[in-house]
Amino acid sequence: MSVFHDEIEIEDFEYDEDTETYYFPCPCGDKFAITKEDLENGEEVATCPSCSLIVKVVYDKESFMCGEIIEAPSSETKVELLQS
Repeated sequence: MSVFHDEIEIEDFEYDEDTETYYFPCPCGDKFAITKEDLENGEEVATCPSCSLIVKVVYDKESFMCGEIIEAPSSETKVELLQS
């Protein structure tokens, strides 16, 4: 079980488009960070690289879902695979 320093809403983070990372100031002087990919994967913990503090990121997980749809192979593809 993690002990969070605080719970911070995603809207309060700064977003860096180049690194696709959200940042929020840490009391130690550095910044908590969490990537867009982490959020898409359901991660909700932002860490500080300079100290041991962590914060819980409050956000709507559905709005960060990747949206990638992976279709099941068609029956023709399955037959081709079996014949290989």
